[in-house]
Amino acid sequence: MQHKEEQTKALTTAGLNLIAQALSIYDQNLRLAVCNAPFQQMFNLPDELITPGARFKDTLLHLVRSGEYGAVDDVESFVAERVEQARAFRPHYMERTRANGRTISVEGSPLPQGGWVTVYTDITRVKKQEALLRARSDALSDQLLAHAEELAATNRELAAMITTLEETKRQLTESEARTRLTTEMMPAHIAHVDASGHYIYSNRRLAGVMPGRPSNIIGMHIAEALGVGAYARIAAALQRAFEGNAAVCEFTDDESARRIRGAFTPDGRGGVYIMSMDVTEETQTRVALQQTRKREIAAQMISGLAHDFSNLLTIILGMQSKLARLPDLPGAAAPLIDGTRAAARRGGALLSSIADMTGPRAIRPAMVDLDALLGDLCTLAMPTLPPAVSLAPRNEATGMQALLDKGMVQDSLLNLILNARDACGAAGRISVTCRLLHDTWVEWIVQDDGPGFSEAALQRGFDPFFTTKGSEGSGLGLSMVYDMTKSLGGDLRLGNVVTGGALVSLRLPYRAPVTGATGLVLLVEDRDDLRALLRDMLMDLGHSVIEAASADEASALIADLPDIALILSDIQLAGEATGLDLARRVGSGLPLLLMTSLPPDDPLFGEAQQLAPVLRKPFTAQDLAALIAPAGGAAA
Repeated sequence: MQHKEEQTKALTTAGLNLIAQALSIYDQNLRLAVCNAPFQQMFNLPDELITPGARFKDTLLHLVRSGEYGAVDDVESFVAERVEQARAFRPHYMERTRANGRTISVEGSPLPQGGWVTVYTDITRVKKQEALLRARSDALSDQLLAHAEELAATNRELAAMITTLEETKRQLTESEARTRLTTEMMPAHIAHVDASGHYIYSNRRLAGVMPGRPSNIIGMHIAEALGVGAYARIAAALQRAFEGNAAVCEFTDDESARRIRGAFTPDGRGGVYIMSMDVTEETQTRVALQQTRKREIAAQMISGLAHDFSNLLTIILGMQSKLARLPDLPGAAAPLIDGTRAAARRGGALLSSIADMTGPRAIRPAMVDLDALLGDLCTLAMPTLPPAVSLAPRNEATGMQALLDKGMVQDSLLNLILNARDACGAAGRISVTCRLLHDTWVEWIVQDDGPGFSEAALQRGFDPFFTTKGSEGSGLGLSMVYDMTKSLGGDLRLGNVVTGGALVSLRLPYRAPVTGATGLVLLVEDRDDLRALLRDMLMDLGHSVIEAASADEASALIADLPDIALILSDIQLAGEATGLDLARRVGSGLPLLLMTSLPPDDPLFGEAQQLAPVLRKPFTAQDLAALIAPAGGAAA
């Protein structure tokens, strides 16, 4: 590389030396950056003044002392004045006669990064021709001669102006290129539409933010580029921007199932600037955090009530036991005592269900084979179904794996199947379909051919204690499934099939499994003893390991080492940045696992679960291997 740079520098210098004019370039600190051989020859400069880094002041002082500017009474003031002029440099063109009698033109132009370039041209011959023309003025009219001289001077000034304009054009071109490069690097679609709604500028990010859309949309109307459905969602916000008011809106793109946020800013001339971002992951995290907060509030409210209610049930059961042991009890009292006991025990079971719903539950994601998950679900569900009720599983994501909490997913789907069974009665058909939706969601659709959801169920089906089963239902089944789904950043929807029957759609964020092909693992842990233990675990699994103690140190290693295949980071690290900050910096660029000893109800733990799989400390090598098992291996 160094040899190539030296070769390039030598070729550049040789090219500059072939130019007839003298040339010099000084930087913003008034030190020489580049000059050619004619510059030294024209002004008879010593070698130290043509060496890069030579001071402009020293060169000027040398020229004054060598008589370049004729007799100068106060050399120091003369030099200081021109140095100050150089610091406030402006484009210029001038002609002057040197002390040796030769005439030169001096043409200067500033550089965008500071400093200036100056070209010196010997125009002695041109000036002699002008003098010769004047000497023959008896043959030429004074008017023609003056015009010729004026034209020659004007031509030289025009040449200088053209040079300045070309430099300005170059700077503008560079500025435009930098601006376009910046917009292309941003993870957002940035565009500008005119008053009629046609694109007059766009980066090439539309297809990345909203898959399926064209990339080259200049001249296209926004409705055509986005499609009818998406345009209808943003039309109101866009109209407000056309009317001069900035607007922001969020909507779910039906074609890609992604959540999009659009910002619309008036340009002051009737058009609108538009920035669109994919905020699907942000929305999933926000929903999960909101649900976690709701759980915390519910837990705080219910825990006190449940404690007092448990005490009351204990008293009731105790008193009923004493009452049952009383002698000479009327025969009709025994059924009443048994009924009271059963009601109290059912109340205790209900309290346990409430505690399960509101209490913290750690999410333990692992690599799950979707085929195996559906097979295990059928194995669990089939014995609970009447003989005349069939269960039809279908996996449209055959061979796919995803990072999921298998237990939570199975519990939720089993709950939905049991609800469908109750709806079907003695005979019917239940189908469970699994599919991958736009590489954004894993979706399960549970459908039955029963009577479908009532209007009340569609409106209140997720409310705790709402049930259509009368005294046989607790009203907590769908509520618990909804809580689990929202805690994972997912979505649960109820609906009816046009041909009859109910339909429940359960969506969870799709995270591709961390493939465990052996490679370089970046281990981020601030405790030396733990780092050594984890390093040995990873090396036993066949990985090479590089280590860091902070998020900033890890970020620097990621930038310098393109061979990193996996990151294993603690949440709490040395320095201000945490493992969550590191996860946000990495994004989807590298597989990342987080580990922590924080309790499940800690806010950082809940936030971490939305960014990456989380390992609870202490964990074993088998726990670690379950998340980075070789691709295609057994699912957890």
